[in-house]
Amino acid sequence: MWYYEGVIYQIYPFGFCGAPRQNDGKLMPRILKVLDFADHLKALNVSAVYFCPVFESSAHGYDTADYTKLDVRLGSNADFKAVCDKLHENGIRVILDGVFNHVGRDFFAFRDVREKKWDSPYKDWFYLSFDGNSCYNDGFWYEGWEGHFELVKLNLDHPDVKNYLFDCVRMWIRAFGIDGLRLDVAYMLNRQFMRELRSVCDKEKQEFFLAGEMIHGNYAEIVNHETLHSATNYECFKGIYSSLNSMNMFEIAHSLRNRFGSEDWCMYRGMHLISFVDNHDVTRIASNLTNPAHLPLAYGILMGMPGIPCIYYGSEWGMEGQKEHGDDALRPAVDAPQWTALTDFIARAAKAHRESRALTYGDFNVLHLTNKQLIFERCADGERVLVMVNADGEGHTAHYNANAGCGIDLLTGKHFDFGAGSYLEPYSVKYIKVQ
Repeated sequence: MWYYEGVIYQIYPFGFCGAPRQNDGKLMPRILKVLDFADHLKALNVSAVYFCPVFESSAHGYDTADYTKLDVRLGSNADFKAVCDKLHENGIRVILDGVFNHVGRDFFAFRDVREKKWDSPYKDWFYLSFDGNSCYNDGFWYEGWEGHFELVKLNLDHPDVKNYLFDCVRMWIRAFGIDGLRLDVAYMLNRQFMRELRSVCDKEKQEFFLAGEMIHGNYAEIVNHETLHSATNYECFKGIYSSLNSMNMFEIAHSLRNRFGSEDWCMYRGMHLISFVDNHDVTRIASNLTNPAHLPLAYGILMGMPGIPCIYYGSEWGMEGQKEHGDDALRPAVDAPQWTALTDFIARAAKAHRESRALTYGDFNVLHLTNKQLIFERCADGERVLVMVNADGEGHTAHYNANAGCGIDLLTGKHFDFGAGSYLEPYSVKYIKVQ
């Protein structure tokens, strides 16, 4: 499956393209900026671009007004088709944000309810009560997403709502050739809706990818053969930067063991969760790490651990951004791609990940663990790769039972001799394919 073997690149289009925060109604083909990044993405060895919301909304994209058209701040449907075609020509697939839990107040069905109240044929599309009132003085109460009443919760049990959304998904697949959806707030989505969506997508396009946003909860409830293929791995996101900042590699080792280890109680073993070091909702990794020398190490762990690695735009060249400064600080406009030593390392790690069966499908087993060093192995289909991380500013010789004589570093192509121990240079990552 391409999605289990690939590397995802995430773009928040409204920020990336420099669109105004509020919809000004002016058609501007800003999305075409992605065309200028096609060569960069190909050189970075990514296999798919995940676009945060792109369809018509009033503000940030998660308040959908029209599921059938690109937001005018980004351009027209034809502009987005050109972007999708260009990415596909370069062997890069397209994943869109499926915001199905809620819509914006300007969504056509909710506008009709606001106008006609009880007489609206769409009143059952939402969770309403005409015995109350909203903070907008609509003359009725309605359920919003987690207390945000600009986001109106959809009734995903209603057959007309489901049919409408499924028709929109079919349109995106047929008109734009999209290859997957990331479901917003999947942790609270109707499970039956996800099962039906899976069936629709499977019939519409082979190997269509469905992933969900999971911040907490039991992943097995939504990642299975009937619902989604993947979900976001927030536990290991925290473990990566926290382990490096505290110089305590036991934390990330525990998180990985807990999810993907060989013990019977590891309930996520074999799952391909989306792994990341930052995204549009959290502080960027370059701002999260206290030691800049740890930046390549964070990506080295990301590309070597079980899961589907996801890179957030700009972070591949070290862009900073802190959550406490607001969402805009995490989602800035960029004029052109940059290529730094960090970018070069990530590109090599992404290539190694994509080309190694062990790194994409392999099991997980810790071989050597100290506060500052971590060595774990990934094995699949007769291939064995050892991921070696030294977070210390001093060199380290690791002594353990490697059960190997020599190998090749997939990141550099250099020969590696296990000899009397594995020497790890300061602040280094190695992917040693055992020969």
